[in-house]
Amino acid sequence: MNTCTIPAGYRPRLDAYQTQLAISLIKKTFQHEFSQALNLKRVSAPLFVTHDSGLNDNLNGYERPVSFDIPAVGREAEVVHSLAKWKRLALKNYGFTVGEGLYTDMNAIRRDEALDNLHSLYVDQWDWEKIITRKTRTVEYLKSTVVSIINAICDTNDRVRAAFPQLGFTPSREVSFITTQELEDLYPDLSPNERENRYLAEHSTAFIMQIGGVLRSGKPHDGRAPDYDDWALNGDIFFWNETLGRALEISSMGIRVDEESLDRQLRISGHDERRTYPFHKMLLAGELPLTIGGGIGQSRLCMLMMQCAHIGEVQSSVWDEETVRICSAAGVRLL
Repeated sequence: MNTCTIPAGYRPRLDAYQTQLAISLIKKTFQHEFSQALNLKRVSAPLFVTHDSGLNDNLNGYERPVSFDIPAVGREAEVVHSLAKWKRLALKNYGFTVGEGLYTDMNAIRRDEALDNLHSLYVDQWDWEKIITRKTRTVEYLKSTVVSIINAICDTNDRVRAAFPQLGFTPSREVSFITTQELEDLYPDLSPNERENRYLAEHSTAFIMQIGGVLRSGKPHDGRAPDYDDWALNGDIFFWNETLGRALEISSMGIRVDEESLDRQLRISGHDERRTYPFHKMLLAGELPLTIGGGIGQSRLCMLMMQCAHIGEVQSSVWDEETVRICSAAGVRLL
């Protein structure tokens, strides 16, 4: 079900062209800051992959990819949901070594997305992946990478506020780390989304860890595909969004599955058929590098720093008539 709520009294802080200038500054500055912090090199990435490659991400398992036939090739292709698997294969193909990584623009279409202030049919993010060692497949290394990304976000925001003093977003560099089980124990009577909101209202910058596995309640905090993140070594970066009065997820990331965790998670999730895909065969055979990686939402980062009420203020997409009506009545420009 689509929902759209514009806070009472909300007005955009930038005019139409200032908005475009700010979007450009945020994207240019952040990709420089975070690529330097994590030692990442920019590469080109596909908009679509073939279905039988097994490279597409099935996200929570129910989203249908946008697919089409290619008569000239004689195969079926799918618009990517994410590049989680493709990036790992690319690191091998580029010959990158330990400590080196890549980042790229990822553009996707999520046809089954429920539309609201934060969700669009169009997804734009920086996808990144970096080679690590077996010794660094640890919670400590995951946390240190999170801190580096958050510092890059804060450094970018400092630059943006200097250019546009009318913006007032002030993120905290102090990160609160918590697991999904700890979060459930704190707020057992709340839904996962309500837990995130309650926690971020008290801790304005947080990394919620270990997403995908079943909690003691018998339910997972959220769904995760079994074949990219290790469910014990992943998480989401959140900031408190004062404009909307709620938690805003900026990044989903994690240390990727190795042979053991892939075998376990395929079995738990009931997706043993994926073992026949080329990517999965290589991974199970130990032929792919061990990595950490994730995606960082471009429009969401712009929305957060520019204190926007709706993601349509910073990206062009297609919206239902009710959303258009509500935004128009509130003086909100949808690009």
